[in-house]
Amino acid sequence: MTARIHADRVELSEVHRFANRPVRAAGTLHWDILSLYQGILDGLRKAGPVGSIGIDSWAVDYGLLDSSGRLIGNPVHYRDDRSSGVMERVVAEVGASAMYEVSGLQFLPFNTVYQLMADRGSLERAETLLMIPDLLTYWLTASIGAEVTNASTTGLYDVRTGDWARPLMSRLGIPDTIFPPLRRPGSPAGTLRPGVATETGLTSVPVIAVASHDTASAVAAVPAAGPRFAYISSGTWSLVGVELPAPVLTDESRTANFTNEAGLDGTTRYLRNVMGLWILQECLRAWGDPELSGLLAAAERARPFGALIDPDHPSFLPPGDMPGRIAAYCERTGQRAPSGPAEVVRCVLESLALAYRRALGDAVRLSGHDVKVIHIVGGGARNALLCQMTADATGLPVQAGPVEAAALGNALVQARAQGLVSDIRELVRRSEPITAYEPSGDQTAWSAAAGRLSGH
Repeated sequence: MTARIHADRVELSEVHRFANRPVRAAGTLHWDILSLYQGILDGLRKAGPVGSIGIDSWAVDYGLLDSSGRLIGNPVHYRDDRSSGVMERVVAEVGASAMYEVSGLQFLPFNTVYQLMADRGSLERAETLLMIPDLLTYWLTASIGAEVTNASTTGLYDVRTGDWARPLMSRLGIPDTIFPPLRRPGSPAGTLRPGVATETGLTSVPVIAVASHDTASAVAAVPAAGPRFAYISSGTWSLVGVELPAPVLTDESRTANFTNEAGLDGTTRYLRNVMGLWILQECLRAWGDPELSGLLAAAERARPFGALIDPDHPSFLPPGDMPGRIAAYCERTGQRAPSGPAEVVRCVLESLALAYRRALGDAVRLSGHDVKVIHIVGGGARNALLCQMTADATGLPVQAGPVEAAALGNALVQARAQGLVSDIRELVRRSEPITAYEPSGDQTAWSAAAGRLSGH
């Protein structure tokens, strides 16, 4: 994506799109990181002259470099099962409270710390650990560093001090020497290697450390006009939460499985991961990728609250036959399984809206941060039915958009670092169309459905 900054708006353009296809080899699910890097080079070549470059990506996954700076194997995908059972063993050894009071991180089986505990053999040969955007930045620039918003998703970052949690690393037997110096969003991350400059036609272009966790970039671009807002970064995952000046590290927060991740300018993204549109995406794949608009129209006409699922149930995490798993979940919980794709889509979207209601209610209760409006950003902002259901389920107005929030946040952090932008959110409000949804329908029915879901 390229962004052109004007005095009163930003124009975002798609330059190059390429597939991100994980590959299973010898039983392990990997990211095809070399293919992704080649896609980036192709995109930079097509982009033409630019003022700077920034990279954001998903969280928790990493690459390991040996003493020569070479990658030790393709990075493993967080949906691989290599860390199955590891979280439980580590938490039993260290203690949930001890881990949470340091990292403030939601307990998820694929967090970097648990992947590392399952990757001992590679650790013995590793000189450096780089999160995915930091690895790509290294290949572009030869510069090594760790941007804090992604570092904060590892479980090995101390949210109280803003530095690596070295005592915790020592206790777990993870060498702290492999973790590079931290970078803050907006700081320089080097310039293109000569070979990269030649290959892309770009010379002396700075690479800037942005909020490299895509959710952090997306939240930076939330077009909020005041502090009393919640956000849902809605895509494959739904990240549901509020923006705070400091982390919440109480026992109640830990028990509710909320996460404290670093945001732009020292803020805390206090949120819960909800499984998100991954469930719907896998259903569509199982059905042969039918046109979604027709399914959504049929789902809107389907009977409400026929069946409900807990989107965060572990059975919905791996790839596979998602409609079959939904049916099996319904059978286990004494419900009639949805009949046909329209009912399945209705079930998934209502269940997501209820999960959002639950997460937002907990976020407000645990943080004391009052919320007046919900901003939905990312791909899910296009899904009008889900946006309306979210307004109905929560009883709060929803502002949907921008869709490309992560790309906007990435570009505008770069622009701010160069003195081209002062207020990122104001510029987003001026530039992007926002769709408003007001609560409607029967709140009593949504409350009853929430009670059903909590009973699962």
